Amino acid sequence: MTPFDLTGKVALITGASRGIGLAVAQAYAAAGAKVILVSRKQADLDAAAEQIRAAGGEALAIAAHTGSEEAVQALVDQATATYGGIDIAVNNAATNPHFGPILTAAESHWDKILDVNVKGYFRVAKACAASMKTRGSGKIINMASIAGKAPQPGMGVYCVSKAAVLMLTEVLAAELAADNIQVNAIAPGFVKTKFSQAIWDSPQIHDAVIRAIPQKRMAEPEELTGIALYLASAASSFTTGATFVIDGGQFVGNPF
Repeated sequence: MTPFDLTGKVALITGASRGIGLAVAQAYAAAGAKVILVSRKQADLDAAAEQIRAAGGEALAIAAHTGSEEAVQALVDQATATYGGIDIAVNNAATNPHFGPILTAAESHWDKILDVNVKGYFRVAKACAASMKTRGSGKIINMASIAGKAPQPGMGVYCVSKAAVLMLTEVLAAELAADNIQVNAIAPGFVKTKFSQAIWDSPQIHDAVIRAIPQKRMAEPEELTGIALYLASAASSFTTGATFVIDGGQFVGNPF
């Protein structure tokens, strides 16, 4: 067995029907994990699960909204009934219904973004941690963003939510360390997904983004799977409370 082998592990991934979530689920399945795919639409999940099964992996698709504590608990209960428990939880589901100056954001924008991007992560972590404690170990991986480390134009509320994810990660890491549960965050830069389509569909915005990235391109979802696999596996047994920036150098900038 290699340190990155996930054979026998059960991984739950939210926002898993496409983009980063699906890429992570596929990587985990290829490493031997049983994966539980979660998002709001069952049809999209079923299609994603079929892709994983066609490649030889094992996948269970469960539609659930992380904005509901009851829905999250029911999700974890169903996963536990099927596979016996959860070893790995990836919080990847996110939303951003507001774009523009932060002072133009309505209360409804704040409520929606914080409920999904922060409280949703907390709900999943809380329910999964209870299962992990009974299994003697666990991994919680929160998908943050460089938007949580530096302001991004027009994304103020989203930036605040992702900054909260970084602190949530550190608090959970400190409080769950004694239970042998490691909690870490991944902070991607710009990744070419449907979530970011408004950026790469606009030549003006796309060109401005590319100028800010030293590698001069956006990432593909599969380029985040290496760090996600590390954080889910035994290789990261002494890594907790950390944030890993995967952004093609954008955060450090181009010194030239």
